[in-house]
Order: sequence, then C-alpha cells, then structure tokens
Amino acid sequence: MKTHDFFYELPERCIAQEPSTERQLSRLMVLDRKTGEFEHRFFYELLEYLNPGDCLVINNTRVIPARLIGKREDTGGKMEFLLVKHIDGNNWEIMAKPGRKAMPGSKFVFGDGILKAQIIGFTSEGYRSAVLEYSGDFDEVLDKLGRIPLPPYIKKEVRDIERYQTVYSCANGSIAAPTAGLHFTESLIQSISAKGISIAALTLHVGPGTFRPVDAEVVSDHKMHSEFYIIDEAACSRINSAKKSGHRVIAVGTTSCRVLETVSDANGIVHPDSSWTDIFIYPGYIFKTVDALVTNFHLPESTLLMLVSAFTGYETVKKAYSAAIENGYRFFSFGDAMFLK
Repeated sequence: MKTHDFFYELPERCIAQEPSTERQLSRLMVLDRKTGEFEHRFFYELLEYLNPGDCLVINNTRVIPARLIGKREDTGGKMEFLLVKHIDGNNWEIMAKPGRKAMPGSKFVFGDGILKAQIIGFTSEGYRSAVLEYSGDFDEVLDKLGRIPLPPYIKKEVRDIERYQTVYSCANGSIAAPTAGLHFTESLIQSISAKGISIAALTLHVGPGTFRPVDAEVVSDHKMHSEFYIIDEAACSRINSAKKSGHRVIAVGTTSCRVLETVSDANGIVHPDSSWTDIFIYPGYIFKTVDALVTNFHLPESTLLMLVSAFTGYETVKKAYSAAIENGYRFFSFGDAMFLK
C-alpha cells in the first residue's frame, strides 16, 4: 500500500482557521461503517447515538506552552525551540529552527537568561537533545516564556487559546491538542453521564508525529514517533466492564484509540500501564477494543487518515470526505467532526 493512495485534494477554504462559535456547534458527520451511509448533524446531537452502558474514552492531556523564541548566546541570532518530550532531569528532546544553527555544543538564551539551553546531541528519532538551565518551577518558567504551538496550517491568530484545549484537559505534556475532544462542553459531558454512558480518562501526550508527514513511499515503511501514555486501573475497569457486557467502547480521537489498542490483549481487554507507544495503525489492522470512534477530518497522506481508513475502509472514507468538502465541512484541528459507528 502506497502513501499516495491516501492523497486527496482539499480546497484551502476548507481548512478551519478558528474554532466554531461554540464547541458543540461544530458539525458532525455520522458514518455507519456497515452500510457506508452518513448523516449530517451537529456535535451536540452525538448524544443521540450513544447508548446506556457504552464507555466513552477521552484523552485528558493538556497542551503546554512548548514553543520558545530565543537567541544564540554567542551571536544573538534568532532561534526557535519546540519542546518535543521530556527525557529525564533537565534533558529534553527538541526541534530547533533553524536546525543548522543548533549543533552539539551550541548555547541559547530565552527571556533574557531566565532559561538557558545547550544542545548535547541527537536522539534516535532524529531530533536534538538539549539540557535546560533555569531557576524555580519549570512550569512557571514555561508559562512565562513559552507559547502554545499551533499547527502550521493555522495562519490566523487565536484569540482564546483555551479553545485549543479540551474542557477536561488536566495532564500537562502535549505539543498538540487531541482535537476530537475540542467539541465537548462540560454540559454535554454531564448529559452523556446522565444517560448512563461511562467515561474513562487516559493520557497520551501528543508529539510531533501529529505534524510529521509520512515520507516513506510504502506505508508500512513509516516509523511512528513514540509518545508517552498512562491508563490506570479505574479507566480499565470501566472500559472492560462495557466490553464484557456487550456494550461499545468509543474512543474520542485517534490518540485514545492508539492507547486502547496498545494496551489491549487479544480478547479486547485492556490493562493498566504507563509507557511509550509507537503503534502505527493502517489498513489491514484488526481492532481489538475500539468499537466506535469520534474523530476530526485529517490531512491527506497522514497517519491519522490511515488509522481512520483502517477502522472504516478507505473507499468509504474517501466518499465521506468528498461529501464533507461538497457540504462545506471544516477540516483539521479547528474543524468539524465525524462519528464512525
């Protein structure tokens, strides 16, 4: 299977540059995976498609202000860092721009020296490793100096950056939002719980794989960037209870889906764990735990589109995406949603 098989033409006008006026007023395409038929609804109507006993699985990660603008200590030249993931101690894996100016031994300052960094090498996944120097609480330093990193296709300034966080975000660590969750409001979540649907929270800290294109010609040759996840006993108990009683496990987003499939056994039962995953799901994959999926509309040739195609069938996805374009749906991070049932 070739990467180009997952290409589609998307007009520029379809890329959402800002969130909807209200979270739950995003549009929702409901796609029946068995029949291939779809309906055009609004996100708050998702409640109609959830049944008592189902389990909704959310990713409670929170985007950190991981984008840092600074300068070289020796020349004063501009440098931009993106904190990719914490390695240990004060060591971080980073992306640097311009990369040619961030060689091992190079030193940088941010915020007039509130934060300093030195490049110490390269990581196995092709990024740089840097040791950071600062005083006090690191989260407070980041809050003062950093910016929330937005996807490169969002050109418009976001006035309310909380709209790029889910209402249930609480675990700091991502450099991108789990965007399928952006449509939920606290009132919608309360209505879901009141209907008898259990909600299980896990954590996957979204890394740069969200932005990284698939550069391999053959899909199976692509290597995913590993991401840290946590799923505890309480979440597993809710998920397994739904599974064992014949109800659906519904993943909110590809991130939740990837964690569930990582920690699942052959019978679809999930087990608590805290580790790293580089699971790559593309057509041919057999899902063990996930029965339905809430997701956004994804970039051409992306690993996210490949996952959705594995779940639904690519021909069905292509027809749905074509219909979405024709009907004025908004695509990508701030765009509309799908419910694949």
